[in-house]
Amino acid sequence: MADELSIPNEKMDEEERREAVFYRLEVLGYRVGQGLVERFSRDRQRFTDTLDVIKFLCKDLWTLVFRKQIDNLKTNHRGIYVLTDNTFRPFARMSTEAGGQAIQRAQPFLWFPCGIIRGALANMGINATVQAESSELPGATFQIKTINATA
Repeated sequence: MADELSIPNEKMDEEERREAVFYRLEVLGYRVGQGLVERFSRDRQRFTDTLDVIKFLCKDLWTLVFRKQIDNLKTNHRGIYVLTDNTFRPFARMSTEAGGQAIQRAQPFLWFPCGIIRGALANMGINATVQAESSELPGATFQIKTINATA
């Protein structure tokens, strides 16, 4: 009986550790994103529109970090932006084994870039949530939902 009770607790501790690592990666990315924007946008004119900020992120900031621009940007013009990188550099050399395990193993590598995006946006005055997913390696999709300050 004691063995049966200890296994879920051990599993829960492992899950809590994983979540803590993911949170830490996202926070580190957040700080990096803030620093990058502070350094590389100071010589630019102030952005007037959220879409201009997102375009800066897709073209200039993404090039600084990943040596290429975002491949596709979509928006519904209501605060949701979808950034698609078809050849996401951290995934470039990952194995694409069958059975979906490769995609599941690649998910943790998306936390840091999510933090970079969120930190960059925050430093330019945009409060947002960022979610990432990968349906096929080496591609990655980032969804940005802006949060209105008036809410």
